[in-house]
Amino acid sequence: MAQGATVVTTPGLTSFLKSLKTTPADPSVDYLIALLKRRQIRSSRPCAIATTALLLRVVGEFKGRDAAKLVQRIRDVGRLLVAAQPREVVVGNIVRRVLGLVREVVDENMDSDTNVTNETEAGSQPEASSPRRPVLSSSISTFSPLHYAVAEPMHSSFQSEATFDSADLSRRPPLTASHTTSLGHSLFGLFSHPETPSASNTPTGQQSPTGKGLTTLNLERLADFNKSNVNVDLKAEVQDGIKELQDELEQSDELIAANALEHIHANEIILTHTASTSVQKFLLAAARKRKFTVVHAETHPLDHTATYGMALTGKKREHTPSDEEETWKPLIAAGIEVYVIPDSHVFAIMSRVNKVILATHTVLANGGLVAASGAAMIAKAAKEHQTPVVVVSGVYKLSPVYPFDIADLIEYGDAGSVVPYDDGDFVDKVDVEAPLFDYVPADLVDLYITNLGGHAPSFLYRIVADHYRTEDITL
Repeated sequence: MAQGATVVTTPGLTSFLKSLKTTPADPSVDYLIALLKRRQIRSSRPCAIATTALLLRVVGEFKGRDAAKLVQRIRDVGRLLVAAQPREVVVGNIVRRVLGLVREVVDENMDSDTNVTNETEAGSQPEASSPRRPVLSSSISTFSPLHYAVAEPMHSSFQSEATFDSADLSRRPPLTASHTTSLGHSLFGLFSHPETPSASNTPTGQQSPTGKGLTTLNLERLADFNKSNVNVDLKAEVQDGIKELQDELEQSDELIAANALEHIHANEIILTHTASTSVQKFLLAAARKRKFTVVHAETHPLDHTATYGMALTGKKREHTPSDEEETWKPLIAAGIEVYVIPDSHVFAIMSRVNKVILATHTVLANGGLVAASGAAMIAKAAKEHQTPVVVVSGVYKLSPVYPFDIADLIEYGDAGSVVPYDDGDFVDKVDVEAPLFDYVPADLVDLYITNLGGHAPSFLYRIVADHYRTEDITL
């Protein structure tokens, strides 16, 4: 290369991460929005890495210790990113995780300060003579877009801003001594409900035990942190949490692959499809001590080039430099027999398959998933032949969003790859669609393997509750 020649960097993940070191937050937000709109950063993992790095810069430039303003700043940035590319659900997941970090720092320090104050005042205040129902502390998410969702009794820090029916269980009054005067009274008290005011006289919205609305209560808690004398560096605490989130993204595939030997046994026939980094590392981890056969559906015509490259050379795309491209030893070099078959042969060969392993683009709160085109056909064929379907996915892909309109989740690609535009007489008479993704219902999946271990689809609600705060579900 001649001296003085400049190296032109293709816009993508690498160029964006490099620009973050010198570019302020607001121009970086605009840059990432442009990359998302032009699809120069796509797929779950690159989008998650870019969003996490951007929010780390946004928090680093924040001045002051006002938690409410920091939450609003992160929420505003998140709305812009989600609006730029709504089908990249992982972007909203990362934003919600960071918002949860801020609220976690506030809750931990406010609760510790409250406990110290209560212990100081406990000696001067007499105990209440009548028993009262304690406030249950739980992290179970009460959020559901369904209007008939049931509300759980929860601590104020976990209560959502969503609205519920006026006859909510959280409005049950505390127990009094009259309920326990006799066996008969307590027995009938279990099935009796106190009279509640009519819906017309009761304002909508879930009520806290103190009688305040949840929106007001959440805002007050953030405001109280700003006024309190708690000596904590809010920005530093949140930055440490974001760095831990970055470590989770880097180690996700390795932690998933650590479970490979528990699920792949010797002499099995494994069916998979698409060029997935998570599946590739999962199979390579099992290939160190197991000998098995892999049948790879080519996913023609949208992803077959990456599929062949993954199986033969260890690269997703040949002769196409990419910022996000990784190189590793292909399966055939590890001594694994790999057969690439057309998608039309999946049902015929499914009777010989022992296990199906699928990758995912995003996992939804109901246990369903959005995966590369062809996944739904493979899952239905496996269901017909009673073949177990295992899905490997990092927790960062798990979203608290419910699939109300499945059509909105599906992205479409170039129809010319299915029917060439040169065949004008035929193209003018038909509508050709080339979906990039499929929606796979939860009843077609037997097991999810995440970086936290294996989980049934019905258990995903618990992971959602542990990783997302209910007040941040709706950005």
